[in-house]
Amino acid sequence: MKRIEIPAEKARLTEVLDFVLAYARQLGFEKKELFQLKVCTEEIFVNVASYAYQPDTGMITVTADGSADPLSVTLSFIDSGTPFDPLAKPDPSKNRPLSQAKKGGLGIFMTKKLMDEVSYAYQDGRNILTIRKTIPPTENSHE
Repeated sequence: MKRIEIPAEKARLTEVLDFVLAYARQLGFEKKELFQLKVCTEEIFVNVASYAYQPDTGMITVTADGSADPLSVTLSFIDSGTPFDPLAKPDPSKNRPLSQAKKGGLGIFMTKKLMDEVSYAYQDGRNILTIRKTIPPTENSHE
C-alpha cells in the first residue's frame, strides 16, 4: 500500500492527482479509468480541502492499494476534520434536470456512478471515504 499525507489545501490537488494516477498507471489502468479516477479524486479532495477543517486547515492522508488480477485500485481519503458522511445525502432526483439540482452532492453522486464501491466510516476521530475501481478480466485482456 502506498500513501501520501499532505495539507488539505486546494493548491495541493495536483500532488494528490499525480500520486493516484501514477499508482493506477503502474497497475495497468488505461485512459478511460484514469479519467474516472481523476474526476473522483478531485471531487473528494476538493471537498475535504473546502469543508473538513473550516476555518482552519488540516492534513489529509490518501492511501492507494491495488492488484493486477483482477485489475483494481482502492483509494482511501482520511481526514480528522468535522465528521461528515457524504453517502448519507440522497442522490439527486432523476426527474429534475441537473441545472435545477441543489448545489452540493453532485460530486459524490458522480463518484458513486463511476466507481464500483464507495464506502464511508468514522473511526478514531477520522473520516474515511474509500472508493474502489475494478476492471473485469474480459475488459482488461488484450488477446
